[in-house]
Amino acid sequence: MISVSGIRGIVGESLTPVVVADYAAKFATWLPPGPIVFGRDSRPSGPALRHAILGALTGVGREVIELGIVPTPTVQVEVESRHAAGGIALTASHNPIEWNALKLIGGDGRFLSPAAGRRFLDAAAGMTPDWKRWDELGQVTTALDPLARHLELILGLDFLDLAAIRAKRFHVVLEAVHGAGGAMGRRLLSALGCRFDILFEEPTGYFPRVAEPLAENLGILCAHVAGPAGGGEAYDVGFAFDPDVDRLSLVDETGRALGEEFTLALAARFVLERQPGPAVTNLSTSAMIDAVADRLGRKVLRTPVGEANVVLEMAASGAAIGGEGNGGVILPAVHLGRDAPVGVALILGLLAATGKKLSELAAEMPIMAMVKARRELTTSPDLSLLVAPLTAALPGGILDERDGLKVARPGEWIHVRKSGTEPIVRVIAEAGTLARANELKDLVLDALD
Repeated sequence: MISVSGIRGIVGESLTPVVVADYAAKFATWLPPGPIVFGRDSRPSGPALRHAILGALTGVGREVIELGIVPTPTVQVEVESRHAAGGIALTASHNPIEWNALKLIGGDGRFLSPAAGRRFLDAAAGMTPDWKRWDELGQVTTALDPLARHLELILGLDFLDLAAIRAKRFHVVLEAVHGAGGAMGRRLLSALGCRFDILFEEPTGYFPRVAEPLAENLGILCAHVAGPAGGGEAYDVGFAFDPDVDRLSLVDETGRALGEEFTLALAARFVLERQPGPAVTNLSTSAMIDAVADRLGRKVLRTPVGEANVVLEMAASGAAIGGEGNGGVILPAVHLGRDAPVGVALILGLLAATGKKLSELAAEMPIMAMVKARRELTTSPDLSLLVAPLTAALPGGILDERDGLKVARPGEWIHVRKSGTEPIVRVIAEAGTLARANELKDLVLDALD
């Protein structure tokens, strides 16, 4: 799958070392002069594809700063802080283990905007990489402590009360899913004065659960939080990363997975109480964030799905916080990209500031039920055929066709769109009851059959 979201595929089938080398070389040829930052997640396909990418980048004469296995947001931070020409993160994020991908980062540390992504893909279609002579090849430099700057930015947030967090001595479980986040999680939790366990810390890339940190995939973490070993002291919170550490899900002190939609809403509550500006999120994110913003007299701005779209609006509007309902928190005070370690710090900050348990904070959110479904694509559906039945099911609802089709009215909405990362149609519905959300979801699935 080639899109503005990156070059993504199943390794050994659509995605091969030849493919990634070709796109890496073309990206380096397309970028302005300067070094290129490269980092990857822990997938078993990473070492083989790494060699192809480094060969391609140095083959077109680029100096490469290699970070090793690091969170994707760390790659973004390093591009920006080192004033690099751009960066490549080798990761398929939440996709299954057989997938991998090139995520392309501009010199500002952000993923390519939709417009820039299209310009690159158009250029790449007819491009021959600028291969260099033997005496013009680039070199690879290994970063000594690639996590340091990222950690420094989080701990340096002026509205994050480190003393208050450290005084609480929170007892935490982090599930790192054998991805790229174990080392960063250990350093962050230590710096915040937490007592903690880390599950699946080693970056082997062999995920012990489905990679996407949805509530239904967090049984191991929930059981660990609910039953401390040997009947020891109870935990305050459980955190779950995805493999490339840009998504964060929460488990409360009872061992209940809250669902990834709570992450941004709770983080926004903490930030909007302390920072000026609106919140920005996509069309598929829960209305919980609207309720949080309404209480504080703030606006929520909505964009098409995709981190790049959210980031563009955040930059334009001077947003205090943004993100997506998949657990992706974006805090411009650190950098303009989804960042699970940032989410960890904000949630701990909220717990410390309020003195409440996570279950109590979750209970203060409006009662909403969200359901998500997917349908494999065999043909490209005409979503315009859904306008009539959905507007009939949601009379008075507002129709939004910026990204697929969304119809929303106070208290309930439904969104159907083609995925940019998988060959599927996604259907998301939210309402005051689970029965009503399922009714809306089923209406769409029946129409797609």
